[in-house]
Amino acid sequence: MAGAGGDSARTPAPRRRRPGAIPTFTRVQVETDRGVFMISVAAQLAKMHPQTLRMYEARGLIEPKRSPKGTRLYSQEDVDRLRRIQEMTAELGLNLAGVERVLRLEQEIEGMHAHIEEIELQALQAQVRLAEELEEVRRSFRAELVPYRPGELVRASDVRSPFRLPQRGGPDDAA
Repeated sequence: MAGAGGDSARTPAPRRRRPGAIPTFTRVQVETDRGVFMISVAAQLAKMHPQTLRMYEARGLIEPKRSPKGTRLYSQEDVDRLRRIQEMTAELGLNLAGVERVLRLEQEIEGMHAHIEEIELQALQAQVRLAEELEEVRRSFRAELVPYRPGELVRASDVRSPFRLPQRGGPDDAA
């Protein structure tokens, strides 16, 4: 029993809200791949028995993170994957070997999509490089091309190009 006169170990009384006051909430955003749920919470969220989660881990269907003391920590992505496994077994009638195969094929497809995106990026970069090189070749040809007058030979140095500025003191500067 606490003695009178202000015991410092006593917890303060909860603050009462004013009538009509709007309650405040704090929302915490956590990465979806961060392990935050212990096995019992993850099992509840996935609507499974914790032993089922252990069995799925043993089969390699799920890989929860581990705390420094070895406690399994499931992420939101893990819970979503557990729900997906349950959907494949319960609604689609797949056994766990079928689920493993489907998940492996999906992973391969994801890798192929990433590879295709990489190849498309490389192709786009090559296309840009080729366009730049083509423009360079066009510019060099433009500088070397001269008009052709039938029956005459015309030297490039004798032709005044509309693209070049006249040089001072040259044959074009007859003043």
